[in-house]
Amino acid sequence: MSTHDYERPRYMISVAAELVGMHPQTLRIYENKGLVRPGRTPGGTRLYSEHDLDRLRLVQRLTTELGLNLAGVARVIALEDELAQMRAHFNLLEAEMRDAIEQVHRQYRRDLVVYREGSPFPVRRAT
Repeated sequence: MSTHDYERPRYMISVAAELVGMHPQTLRIYENKGLVRPGRTPGGTRLYSEHDLDRLRLVQRLTTELGLNLAGVARVIALEDELAQMRAHFNLLEAEMRDAIEQVHRQYRRDLVVYREGSPFPVRRAT
């Protein structure tokens, strides 16, 4: 599934609630607390994406399995979002670093001078 499909709002609240095993009112409460942000149709109908459903399942696990309250869940989600942003930034920096290293290696190959014994001058190697 592409990122676009994963984040595309598609499920009405009743369907989303059934898919995650929650009451629709619980989804409304979670939205009011900022734990999930469903899309809206022009008429105001909530539409939940696969990403929203995964977020709801996470909230459910954190509250039922770990016993966190909604404030704790909000903090965990904020930290996970921050970690995801940092990972994306790290991956970008890593790619830039690899490109810079490759550029240095190309420069070394271009500047490499081969010395042949008996030759009065170094012979520049063709690149």
